[in-house]
Amino acid sequence: METDTRMHDEIQSLSTKRLMGKVAVITGGARGIGAATAKLFAQNGAYVVIADLLDELGANLADSIGGRYIHCDVSKEADVESAIKLALTWKGGLDIMFNNAGIGDAGGSITNLDMDQVKYLVSINVYGNLHGMKYAAQAMIKGGRKGGCIICTSSSAALMGGLGGHAYTLSKEAILGMMRSAACELGVHGIRVNCVSPHGVPSEMLVSAYRKFLGRMDVNLEEISKIIGERASLLPGRCGSTEDVAHAVLYLASENAEYITGHNLVLDGGYTSASSNMSFIYQC
Repeated sequence: METDTRMHDEIQSLSTKRLMGKVAVITGGARGIGAATAKLFAQNGAYVVIADLLDELGANLADSIGGRYIHCDVSKEADVESAIKLALTWKGGLDIMFNNAGIGDAGGSITNLDMDQVKYLVSINVYGNLHGMKYAAQAMIKGGRKGGCIICTSSSAALMGGLGGHAYTLSKEAILGMMRSAACELGVHGIRVNCVSPHGVPSEMLVSAYRKFLGRMDVNLEEISKIIGERASLLPGRCGSTEDVAHAVLYLASENAEYITGHNLVLDGGYTSASSNMSFIYQC
């Protein structure tokens, strides 16, 4: 009886390790969505390389999950290539690439955009994803492993106007286009390419955006969560979290999603699916 119980526990433990032995690179993995995903991947048996500019945060997180850290500016092609090479030299292959690094913009009118700022944002949000796709695809095709998975972070701003600044919106729509195009080419190699598009997930980047929008420096995560839960979700009081996004990325990276490619998984509490919450229709 004791032996049966022990075997059952071991099987249950293995069944929850949805990425057992997989090797993953996560850009922007030091905090926010990237950090939540790195932790969840490691809990599910993956070997994780965190690529970021936040050296102390990234290195500490990597150490805590048995992973590796590398300083990486995704706008620089050589930096992204180095991150992929680290995964290859460390564990001999690459199974999952999560292109998550990105920045927001200050908004403002289309009539007075600072084009230097636009180019800088595009170099990170668009070129950064392109660099990740390029070198991940090379490694997956040449590595001799079965297939692979590339996931990118887009945004609800790519689906609806008015949810982000012009440059940010441009970049997030571009990511969707690149994802679909890459999925068309890489499917023959068994490589799946997908996106996640979060809406209003409280993070350091969103706090900064709200502070600029509201003109208040005292805005915090708790206040933003309340605002989003009340105004930007069809689920009353429910605000998305970095962990919600991490679980969606885990699903797309796992064998449970092995027939899904070219897909944009939206995490918005239904916000982009309706112009308003029409629950009043059903109230007596």
